[in-house]
Amino acid sequence: MPELGPPFRAEHIGSLLRPAKLLEARRTFAAGETDEAAVRLVEDRAISDAIALQEEIGFQAVTDGEFRRTIYFGHFASAVAGFEDMEAELSFTDEAGARMRYVTNVVTGRLRRTGSIVGDDFDFVRARTRVTPKVTLPSPSGQHFFRWREGISDRAYSDLSEFYADLAAVYREELADLGKRGASYVQLDDVAFPLLCDPARRVEVRERGYEPDALIDAYVDLTNDALRDRPQGVVVGMHLCRGNNRGKWLGEGGYDAVAERIFNDLDIDVFFLEYDSPRAGSFEPLRFLPKTKHVVLGLISSKTGQLEPKDELLHRIEEASAYLPVERLSVSPQCGFASVEAGNPLSPDDQRRKLELVVEIARTVWS
Repeated sequence: MPELGPPFRAEHIGSLLRPAKLLEARRTFAAGETDEAAVRLVEDRAISDAIALQEEIGFQAVTDGEFRRTIYFGHFASAVAGFEDMEAELSFTDEAGARMRYVTNVVTGRLRRTGSIVGDDFDFVRARTRVTPKVTLPSPSGQHFFRWREGISDRAYSDLSEFYADLAAVYREELADLGKRGASYVQLDDVAFPLLCDPARRVEVRERGYEPDALIDAYVDLTNDALRDRPQGVVVGMHLCRGNNRGKWLGEGGYDAVAERIFNDLDIDVFFLEYDSPRAGSFEPLRFLPKTKHVVLGLISSKTGQLEPKDELLHRIEEASAYLPVERLSVSPQCGFASVEAGNPLSPDDQRRKLELVVEIARTVWS
């Protein structure tokens, strides 16, 4: 299978189901029955096994499964001063309409990077793989869309532009450090841009005091500022996500409201786009992709164990190729399998079959 490297023809988004032994180690640590060193040892073994699994299946970019995190963005606040945990104002929804609240980090002070966010995790993976380690970070826009709370965060930042400047500086410092360590592939996980495609969420944004289209512009500028001095040779991707928490989601709607602006103006090399559900809309927004950029089609659902028919996936890729040449496409699951530690409602065997299907489809289309 000819590879681009990176992005690769077969990709996955980053998080993997936590092994039972790791979940048990976390439980005993929380109960005070074991120490942090013991948990770290279990994490190390689980990550090594996850790397081996990804390589065995055939992936050319591997992650640590996000096994050291309890939620996909949790490692950011642990290495950046200025956050406190609070109950989130948004809620997740499943296909039956059931809602679920969750805890999030909220900006309560001036932001300052106090240590490596993902550098040590990158070092661990690189030392244990013969392929490309992929680093995952929450996006800059999400730090405002989800972590900024009116009436609380503005006590620390009376001027929003100062918050954006401090936030962008955190990312520049982290990317510079990753470059020195030898990282070549970074993925930003973004939920803000897709939610700004959802009519209901756009109403909520207006109720917060923002004009949605102006916020899109602000987030594009923020992201580009965060990437302004990225090291040469580092490929940066962005995963556009509608929410992924134990099989539930936050938003719906096609990419039409943001596509032309973000595809053309974001300093991003590759977009990971969710296309596993009718909630994602059509492939038509792909027509806005400039010739220098690449798309990974998230056609395989990580929210359910049901395996997608191969013929159906091949047909979907053919449909997408009407708007973007197949040479500029790849395939992946639409999101991670465990954006939160509890994971999505599927088994490890289901997960493996899904990942194997990704590689099989890629070999069929691009070999």
